[in-house]
Amino acid sequence: MSEIKFAIEGDGAIAATEELLAMEGIEGSYNVDEEIQREGVLAVIASIVGIASGALAIAEQIRKWYQEYKQGKSGKKIAKVLIVGRNGDRLLLENATIEQIRKVLES
Repeated sequence: MSEIKFAIEGDGAIAATEELLAMEGIEGSYNVDEEIQREGVLAVIASIVGIASGALAIAEQIRKWYQEYKQGKSGKKIAKVLIVGRNGDRLLLENATIEQIRKVLES
């Protein structure tokens, strides 16, 4: 089964990734990108292997999750998040709409 990848950068990347993967309807795992970390940036690569509920509901949750961590939820911030869909489509979450996120999740 192909995966949807999330590249999450920032001081709060691990906490944000753990919360992402704990969302109801999302199944996956993550690892810390050691190569990027050596450059002074914490980066986590999450692999989503399954989305149990509707893509629209998950897209809404992801957008809310991103906004909270971008603003510094619990003092932990993320710098950027890139989603890579199963077909290779890429989307930066910075100004992404819920519809754009849903499209990548379904791709």
